[in-house]
Amino acid sequence: MRRSRLDGVATALAPTQGSAPRQLALGISSPVLAPVREVLLPGAVKIAGWLSHDVQRSLATGFRQWALPPAGLRHPRVPSGHLMSVQSVCLGWHWEPYAYSKTADDTDGAPVKPLPVELADLARAAVAEAYGSGSAASYAPDAAIVNLYASGAHLGLHLDGEEPSDAPVVTLSLGDSCVFRFAGVDRRNGPFTDVELRSGDLLVFGGPSRRIYHGVPKVLEGTAPSSLDLPPGRVSITLRETGL
Repeated sequence: MRRSRLDGVATALAPTQGSAPRQLALGISSPVLAPVREVLLPGAVKIAGWLSHDVQRSLATGFRQWALPPAGLRHPRVPSGHLMSVQSVCLGWHWEPYAYSKTADDTDGAPVKPLPVELADLARAAVAEAYGSGSAASYAPDAAIVNLYASGAHLGLHLDGEEPSDAPVVTLSLGDSCVFRFAGVDRRNGPFTDVELRSGDLLVFGGPSRRIYHGVPKVLEGTAPSSLDLPPGRVSITLRETGL
C-alpha cells in the first residue's frame, strides 16, 4: 500500500491467473429467476437471490478489473482524518468524502473509470423489479461506488446526501453476507431495522427512504459462495443517479 498525495490509501487485490482487458464488457442480462421480494420500510425493498450465480461471477470478474490502477481501489479518508475500513473504487463519478469529481483526486488523480452500460442496465432492471416497470423508465444511473469489506471492515451510519437527484439507490451484494442497518431519515440512533444481505441479493431504497441513515455494522465472514473468485469478504456495488 502507499499513501496518496491527498490522504487516500491505495490498495491492491491478489492477482488472478491469466490476463484480461482493463475495461471489462460484462455481458449481463436481466435476472430470470423468480425473486423473493420484501418491503423493509416505505421505499426500501430487498429482493433475495436476485442475481444468478453467472451474473455474480461476471460482476466479480468486473470488480477485479475495476480495482486495478489507475483510479483503482483505495481506503478513503474522511475530513476528520479517519481512514475508512472499507476499500472503494468508483465508476462514472469518483466519490471521496464528501464530494464527486471526474478524477481520483484522493489517490493518483487519474480519470475515473466509465460506468459500464451493462451495469447501468442492470440497475434499471433492479429499480423495475423493486417498484414496477414504470418506475425505471426515467432512471439514469451514472455512478457506482464499489466497496470491498475485508476482514473487520464495517461502514458507519450515514446518508447518501451528495447527489442532487432523489432517484433510488441500488445495492448489489457479492461474497460474504452482512448485516445491513437502517436507522431513520433524520436520526442515527435506534430503533434500527437490520436485514441480512447475502451474495446475490438486491437492495433498493428510494422515495421516503432515499435519505435514510444506513450502514453495515457487521460482515459474516466465511459465508461467501466458493466459486466467485473474490478476495475474502463482501463486495457491494452501489449505483446512483447523481443529477450532476
